[in-house]
Amino acid sequence: MTIGSAGEHTWRYRLWQHLRDTYGGPFTFVGPREELYDKSADAPTSYAYADPGFPRHHLAGWGEGWLHMAPLIGDALRRHRADVLLVSLGLIDLGFYTNAEQTAQNVRAFVTGAREAAPRIRMVLLPVIPNIRAEADASFAEQVDLFNVLLAKTVADLDEPRSPILLASPPQSYDIHTDTYDGTHPNASGEHRIAEAFAGAMWEAWGVGQTYGAGTG
Repeated sequence: MTIGSAGEHTWRYRLWQHLRDTYGGPFTFVGPREELYDKSADAPTSYAYADPGFPRHHLAGWGEGWLHMAPLIGDALRRHRADVLLVSLGLIDLGFYTNAEQTAQNVRAFVTGAREAAPRIRMVLLPVIPNIRAEADASFAEQVDLFNVLLAKTVADLDEPRSPILLASPPQSYDIHTDTYDGTHPNASGEHRIAEAFAGAMWEAWGVGQTYGAGTG
């Protein structure tokens, strides 16, 4: 959902476009990766963005979740010196790797690793957006709901003035039938809604940017 696939803009692009038009200071996106996922190659080897003219660096991976990112975040921060982490993870964890409680523990490991590398790092965490599997699989839907409860508790436990953590609100009016192309991955409208969720959290808590859509072309 964050890395995107060949031919897409990605929500990263939508958020960059919004901040470009509303944020008064300099900013960029950083990270060790730039690639999109290439479905034909089944690998993150594409650079075919719908609009490549933005800072494309990221730390997203197709099929990677909290489990995979917790061991990587410290080195990524030391190398790329981010000030703010925008994190949308968890669906793949719950779908294939860990239950809600284990996934929440990996959130804690991620936060610990990030703060060891950058003690003043700020973070915005997005709850898991239920997908088409959650619509058909009641037990999976329960795990998603439980994880989102545990995520909120984890944010409350770990938030601190030196390194604040925001829990973004779920994307407003997100509908997997109209905001995704397959019940999981965002289409253009879904990209805007995810970008709006991150932008809204940063605007309301930190005064970064403006209301989403203000000034965006």
